[in-house]
Amino acid sequence: MPIINASFKKESEDRYLTYALSVVSGRALPDVRDGLKPVQRRILYAMLNNLNLKPSGSYKKSATVVGNVLGYYHPHGDSACYESMVRMAQDFSLRYPLVDGQGNFGSLDGDNAAAYRYTEAKLREIALEVLGEIKEETVDFQDNFDASVQEPRVLPSKIPNLLVNGCTGIAVGMATSIPPHNLKETITALTALLKEPKITNSKLVSWIKGPDFPTGCQVLNSKKELDDIYETGRGSIKMRGEWSCEKESRGKKNIVITSIPYMVNKSQLVEKIANLIIDKKVPQLVDIRDESTKDVRIVLEMKADSDENNVMAFLFKNTPLENSFSVNLTALVPGKNNSLVPELLDLKSTLQHFLDFRSEVVRRRLAFEKKNLLARIHILEGFVKIFDALDVAIKIVRKSSGRTDAATKLRARFKLSEIQSFAIVDLRIYQLSNTNITEIKDELKKRLKRLKEIEAILKSKKKVEGLVQKDLDEIVKTYGDKRRSKIVSNFKETEINESAFVVKEEVYAVVTRDGWVKRIRQGNELGSTRLREGDKILRAHPLNSLDKVVFFTNLGSVYVLNVTDLPSSSGYGDPVQKHLRFKDGEKIVESFGLLSEDESGHSEDYNYYLNKDEALCFVSQNGMGYTATIDSLEDVKKGGRRILKLKKNDFMKVVCVKRKKLSLITRKAYALTIAEKEILERGIPAVGVNLFGVRKEDELRAVISWDKNEKFSLELSNGKTKEFETKTIKTGKRSLKGNKLSVKSEILGVIDNA
Repeated sequence: MPIINASFKKESEDRYLTYALSVVSGRALPDVRDGLKPVQRRILYAMLNNLNLKPSGSYKKSATVVGNVLGYYHPHGDSACYESMVRMAQDFSLRYPLVDGQGNFGSLDGDNAAAYRYTEAKLREIALEVLGEIKEETVDFQDNFDASVQEPRVLPSKIPNLLVNGCTGIAVGMATSIPPHNLKETITALTALLKEPKITNSKLVSWIKGPDFPTGCQVLNSKKELDDIYETGRGSIKMRGEWSCEKESRGKKNIVITSIPYMVNKSQLVEKIANLIIDKKVPQLVDIRDESTKDVRIVLEMKADSDENNVMAFLFKNTPLENSFSVNLTALVPGKNNSLVPELLDLKSTLQHFLDFRSEVVRRRLAFEKKNLLARIHILEGFVKIFDALDVAIKIVRKSSGRTDAATKLRARFKLSEIQSFAIVDLRIYQLSNTNITEIKDELKKRLKRLKEIEAILKSKKKVEGLVQKDLDEIVKTYGDKRRSKIVSNFKETEINESAFVVKEEVYAVVTRDGWVKRIRQGNELGSTRLREGDKILRAHPLNSLDKVVFFTNLGSVYVLNVTDLPSSSGYGDPVQKHLRFKDGEKIVESFGLLSEDESGHSEDYNYYLNKDEALCFVSQNGMGYTATIDSLEDVKKGGRRILKLKKNDFMKVVCVKRKKLSLITRKAYALTIAEKEILERGIPAVGVNLFGVRKEDELRAVISWDKNEKFSLELSNGKTKEFETKTIKTGKRSLKGNKLSVKSEILGVIDNA
């Protein structure tokens, strides 16, 4: 076998490009003309052409359909093929389902369809409109994957299927996400475009008011937002479930959810709300019941005197009951030499492509009819030509040796074509009666008249468009229905009273040295709470569920969490990174309780609660620091806020409340006390000043902020502890290197019993 020298880079690029184009044009993106992906088109065509599964007929096993599609047209996985067919049968996935499924075809709760050996299917009436005039040479055909049969390149759909049923798909380097629309509105817009080709997208949006989802729900976009989406082909549709309030006996009220956003799993939504009730995140709610049958009905039991608007505002914010649909109007449009090119479309171009296609289909349908008319007229003219010499014709046939001989002799005697002569030979005797020849002449006359009409239509663009309009009118009359999704362009957000959703409860907010957080009831013993092996409690703040916890980290940032965001757990809790966006290597060095406005305090230990106008001191391990008053922490996001600007290879080591004096101790047991006036106050964030001249290969390990002499214990590297008094540490000016303490081991830190 010969060896071919080739560039690995070039071959990789060529093969990847081939693969990408195959996925784009052959699998993932829909055709703008019939709105179908190849697998969907092949399923519908196989059901009609191969299996004759018309709406008036009986069902056949889905396995038969899948096997037929895979065997003749679509050499891919059976599960993907079946899933496509299932989706075309789901009335909660497609606005106008194309397949009539019998058996378990899934549910709004996310249940999967039964295996294809258990379900059955046939086409719906509307699917025949998508297949259209498929047998009238209206579209081009191509060889299937093994050139054994032919398949259509596109279906001659009378339905603007791309918009009315929508489509989602991910290709290589591109995707599509088209929401479903109302058929009546879409055809009204097509009619307006036919009458006024220069109409703008903004005017078309007055006909197509917005997406119309099969699950109902509200669309909350303003007209300007919808205009921008349909103008650019991109945007986001904001969806919200519908609800009402039902009064019960004894003054009780129930909230009843009657629709949910498109593509939201109902059972997961119910579970999410149920978990909020269990976790007491929505104290106004007592229970939830899913009473849905064919229609959605989710009942929320409320406590007496609860505000239903406030409850729903909370649920919209914290559950998928309010969701968004990302719009990306990308589809395959016809290019040169029967190629298909992916293109991001706006509303007008999407509609125009469909109208151009339907005009072409109508022309080809008329051309097919004209061809058949000419063939029939040709035969009828032959019948008329021999009528006056029937006796001669019969005599010729009787003396002939067979069908071919009779046809040849008739052709020679009456100057007929081969087709005409064989048609005459094949006539039955009774058809040569005077009555029958009169019918032939009448038929010839009618067909000649129809031929002239077709030729006149084909010469007139306006008449062709008139036939397109006639088809659209019939579709609207047969399948048009009311809009399901309501457009609420002037809705107002209900302000949420956050405190109404918190059950006041006395808890410990537990923070460990390894960065795990949780909350436990204050009635529980702190000493028995579960911790991961080798971990210790850094802080256990006595707070209530209305309060917050403030975290300071080694990278010089501050973070804030509501106490209710901490997991209520008898286990280890959660790593803090699950709730806050910590950076790589970021760790908690200190935490404080932040009391709610109506609280005066929970503990005598003032060091670990932040009070208004109270200054904090921030110190790095290299001895840099400053003090600052934090005015507000309400606007701190989950990504945190920078507090201390750090130099290279430096980290924030200590955060403490500013007092009259500050004692600093290093790993190698050098200590220094400085007065508060030595610590400069700065605006947040700042680098600070050098508070302690930390020696090379040493680092700060402990800081004690104090007003009066205090005893403290140092944790030593040999496992022992040693007690000191703050007054024994020599006082000096900032940036001094301090004096050595009388310890032989290195210092790990201060033992804090707070």
